[in-house]
Amino acid sequence: MKLTKLTALAATTALCAPMAFAEDMANEMTIVSWGGAYSKSQLKAYHEPYSANTGVTILNDDSSAEAVAKLRAMNEAGNVTWDVVDVVAADAMRLCDEGLALEIDADTQLAAAPDGTSASEDFGELLVSECFIPQIVYSTTFGYRTDMVGDNAPTSVCAIFDTEAYPGKRSLEKRSINNMEWALICDGVAKEDVYDVLETSEGQDRALAKLDTIKDDVIWWSAGADTPQLLADGEVVMGSTYNGRLFSVIEEQKQPVAMLWDAQVFDLDGWIIPAGLSPERQARALDYIMFATDTQRLADQAKYISYGPARASSAPLVGQHAELGIDMAPHMPTDPNNAQNTFLFNYEFWADYRDDIETKFQAWLAK
Repeated sequence: MKLTKLTALAATTALCAPMAFAEDMANEMTIVSWGGAYSKSQLKAYHEPYSANTGVTILNDDSSAEAVAKLRAMNEAGNVTWDVVDVVAADAMRLCDEGLALEIDADTQLAAAPDGTSASEDFGELLVSECFIPQIVYSTTFGYRTDMVGDNAPTSVCAIFDTEAYPGKRSLEKRSINNMEWALICDGVAKEDVYDVLETSEGQDRALAKLDTIKDDVIWWSAGADTPQLLADGEVVMGSTYNGRLFSVIEEQKQPVAMLWDAQVFDLDGWIIPAGLSPERQARALDYIMFATDTQRLADQAKYISYGPARASSAPLVGQHAELGIDMAPHMPTDPNNAQNTFLFNYEFWADYRDDIETKFQAWLAK
């Protein structure tokens, strides 16, 4: 089973302007993302400058968590209302396999790096699907209340299962992805064997049995902003979420929260363009994508949130936070100090097994 590995990102850059406004492009578009601090970073880095350059009105929709189901329904109804959609890599693969996302030729439809390096080489192995244009490397990891753990700060992801040492509620995402992997790791499965175990019915039952041990202590979340709010309110002692959301609650809100990087799950997030758009809407979506994924734009997003840009040429341009003035590099999941014990997410596994395992997980959750 193939594990796609994320490489260290490095090289140089500049910007690539979008094509001039053309009469055969739509003058309004709906862009779907995840909301919260993440959507704000996209608004500042991509949407506002693109609208300023083109006059295009961008409508924001925060439905990315439901992207696969909604795009399936839109396609079936013959009424696709979204123009560009932010999804995780595994979902992009599913949408591509089902013919619900447009295939992209990276070297003709995406900007080259400033030194002329082709987009396909600049993005490298992060181009995990023909329909997927990666934006960021992020991780799902844990935050914890420093004032609730005292001198016993957790150092292992398995602290989530230790209700004796860390009493109180914890928050986990209301889906199988990541929870199943962490459960197996904390039940003694070696990292390199996790997906071999998880593809079996017995392995899935083993993961659910481990999760059963804390089920009564879990608050289940579905929006990325949930755990940061639960931590800020002191309703949970620890919880999983995206590292950029934790950066916001720690550095911007100055809450008594710290990051636990152990077994952080590296993942990719990026754009797809839905299949079935009119020629005018598709042309606008492609124009936006070329602009929003050039070297400078991806580096610009890192001014607002601690996610690593997906282009190698963007990494050297990551500087200080636009408002806080702090160096952003040490807050990236790819920083060597943070990436000492990561878990490599298997996109292909979840593209193949997501529907079946998710059905089983939700049935367990409902018991």
